[in-house]
Amino acid sequence: MPFHKQKVVILGGGTAGWMAAACLAKVYGGHLDITLVESAEIGTVGVGEATIPMINLFNSILGIDEADLIRETEATFKLGIEFVDWLRPGHSYLHPFGAYGVNMEGIGFHHYWLRLANQEGARDYGQFNMETLAVRSGRCGPTQTDLPQFKLNKAFHFDASLYAAFLRRYSETRGVVRVEGRVQDVRLNPDTGDVLALELADGRAIEGGLFIDCSGFAALLIGRTLGVDFQDWTHWLPCNRAVAVPCERQGAAEPYTRSTAREAGWQWRIPLQHRTGNGYVFCDEFLSEDQASSRLLERLDGKPLADPRVLKFTTGHRVRMWERNVVALGLASGFLEPLESTSIYLVQSALARLMALFPAGAINPGVRTKFNVDMNAEYERIRDFLIAHYKLTERDDAPFWRRCRDMDIPQSLKMRLDVFESDGLLLEFPHDLFKDSSWFSVLMGQGIRPRSWHPLADAMPRDAFLNRMSQLRRMIGQRASALPSHDQYIERVKSQ
Repeated sequence: MPFHKQKVVILGGGTAGWMAAACLAKVYGGHLDITLVESAEIGTVGVGEATIPMINLFNSILGIDEADLIRETEATFKLGIEFVDWLRPGHSYLHPFGAYGVNMEGIGFHHYWLRLANQEGARDYGQFNMETLAVRSGRCGPTQTDLPQFKLNKAFHFDASLYAAFLRRYSETRGVVRVEGRVQDVRLNPDTGDVLALELADGRAIEGGLFIDCSGFAALLIGRTLGVDFQDWTHWLPCNRAVAVPCERQGAAEPYTRSTAREAGWQWRIPLQHRTGNGYVFCDEFLSEDQASSRLLERLDGKPLADPRVLKFTTGHRVRMWERNVVALGLASGFLEPLESTSIYLVQSALARLMALFPAGAINPGVRTKFNVDMNAEYERIRDFLIAHYKLTERDDAPFWRRCRDMDIPQSLKMRLDVFESDGLLLEFPHDLFKDSSWFSVLMGQGIRPRSWHPLADAMPRDAFLNRMSQLRRMIGQRASALPSHDQYIERVKSQ
């Protein structure tokens, strides 16, 4: 069946809305009539200032030059996330983006490190990871090698509002039409239940064939209009508030995000070129909004640049993110707290699936089912990864942490933890965003020590094994030490 030009209407701007507009305009070009409706009266929440490496693929598809992104969004580079005080006060660990060592004999490198730790007393697995060594020395940059294990896996910290504005300019030059207006009503087809048009307060009607709901927590189309239920995961992820405030940057910009466990949740720290982003994600059962704001301000490492802003949320997702002719993206589809910087990625992932399943005409119910099954599974996999951070704590110093430590967890997560603790195996399932190196970083960082490892790791004779591990550690260390400082690299990129 030939592709027919159709009208796509995006409700809401912000990061999610303009990511959708830019992606559709780039991939389908003149085949679509794309309109984005947003109101300047309605503020955007934004979906985060920290990303993971998959953002590079999205920017590459759009043809966005890295230097332009760095200049236009005040971006810095990000090599991982440091978790401070999560296992216990005074303890920290890094979740780096890259892999550890190299796979040998067809099994994960972490099995060889477990052998090294148990038989030789090794402790620092970070020596086998480029991103960890770069973070420790404040370095970032290109590496002169074709070997993927010796290349830095980079993401970005950026100003989310500047990124949205950057994508708006990109979209409008490619034919996307922005309509300023507030939606007063939604007109439905009385026979099918599909959305026919958005009726604006000034009397205009914006008609479309496919609608993309980027209206944030309001979920105006997917929730309020179509009534799709919300899957609430508060019993596993109890934080339901966040207070955010930027402050002046102090010193060099570190190439990583920091997450520090606090009395009723955790505090983020995101260094940009022009400021530092800060926030306190917490549960209001254990801390009031005023208390959270006050404590966040006390813990800033620079002068605040605005008043604290409070966001209310419920962790979970719409049970169907594609209903009738409406696809929900961003906060309209669900919310997983930004502990592992997945918000922007989930927009990107949904867009990738939408591009692959894009209807040429009438929407086949099987297409919606495939989209919803895959997106639900991805949310569940990320959910389990986040829960592990909370569950695996030794903290006994606050009611919030005692609840997290003692809570029941999904069977899917329990199986992963049990298998890793007993055999050192990191199970991988379809729709896993976080692979074995990520699970290894967090599970080890949160205190799990496997009792065993893969038997193939014992096959190599001791002298050959120690020589290979030493050589690998030395090669990674040499490459990491040759990198420029993070700030120097940013200036180099900006000058291109």
